[in-house]
Amino acid sequence: GNSVFIEFIRSEKGFESLPQKNVDFGGGLERIVAVTQKENNIFKTDLFINIIKKIEQLSGLKYEENTQAFEIIADHLRAATFIMGDDKGIIPSNVDQGYMVRRLIRRAMDYGRQIGIKQKFWTQKVAKVIVNDYKSIYTELIDNFNFIINNLEKEEIKWNKAIEKGLEGVKEEMTGKEAFDLFQTSGTPISVLREFGVKIKHPEQFKEELIKHQEISRTAAVGKFKGGLADVSDKTKKLHTVCHLLLAALRKVLGNHVEQKGSNITAERLRFDFSHTEKLTLEQKAKVEKIINEAIQKNLPVFFEEISLENAKKQGAVGVFESKYGRKVKVYTIGEKDNFISKEICGGPHVEFIGELGYFKIIKEESSGAGVRRIKAVLE
Repeated sequence: GNSVFIEFIRSEKGFESLPQKNVDFGGGLERIVAVTQKENNIFKTDLFINIIKKIEQLSGLKYEENTQAFEIIADHLRAATFIMGDDKGIIPSNVDQGYMVRRLIRRAMDYGRQIGIKQKFWTQKVAKVIVNDYKSIYTELIDNFNFIINNLEKEEIKWNKAIEKGLEGVKEEMTGKEAFDLFQTSGTPISVLREFGVKIKHPEQFKEELIKHQEISRTAAVGKFKGGLADVSDKTKKLHTVCHLLLAALRKVLGNHVEQKGSNITAERLRFDFSHTEKLTLEQKAKVEKIINEAIQKNLPVFFEEISLENAKKQGAVGVFESKYGRKVKVYTIGEKDNFISKEICGGPHVEFIGELGYFKIIKEESSGAGVRRIKAVLE
């Protein structure tokens, strides 16, 4: 690790001595564990060794002879398992956090293919080992176990279908640019093309195109407002505010098991993902719309206060309580402080009175993944 001696703070006067001086050791958990367990490799510690053994069992190969593939599979599937195991309910997709989960899983599957793993849904078997090893500390992995397993199964099916489609009519010789275009549209890795005998001319083009794509993705991510908003216009503020009413109405109609699993808001519409296993009936959708529109007609105020997570819980605020520390969070309330319709942890912009929202209407309700439903709605 690196020892950083923290002695000064930079101010308008220059560098001033800190009243308390510290040493920050950047060793990291894995490195410290390796030292304490007398190993020179983090993948041989108890943080990874059971995962490595499972990959050996699945592939019939030894870790020492295939270190790169084994380490990528172990690292990527552990990361994907933890991301999907979080209460935010992130699923593999082509956008935002979901894109990173998809890339982690598919890169692990690609390396699994390279070392000869042929069992169906083998990533689930690795994930089960990960959950078992970490469940005593990260209990959310048990709570979201079925969510993790179901999404790994779906992703493997989608990836295999994408590769089959990508290989249809593929040329015997391709440029690196053509290989990247195929990878971007179908997810077919360059290694699979080579496996099927495709000759790649100018392979450096593949890496160049990948870097360009990553830069574009980063720029788009920076421009997106916190909370899934495309911008901070009045229209998106209104739709963001109505998301709070939507969550409250869904919990009232369907039950308190309903939690927000994601949102995407533009000036035209909102997209709201929530935890629920069954399709909403026409009656349930009508009830949700009625609850929201009746609340809007009352023109209730919207206000926020910055309080600790502990106080937020005591007040009945909903949200993902990520931190175990006493930092303050913004809690937005719709209604009166002790007589509210919605009280939610949130950082995004809102209107001051909900009477300006207009008329709420659900356009579509559909599945968004295992145990997750999606509502698309507008304000008229």
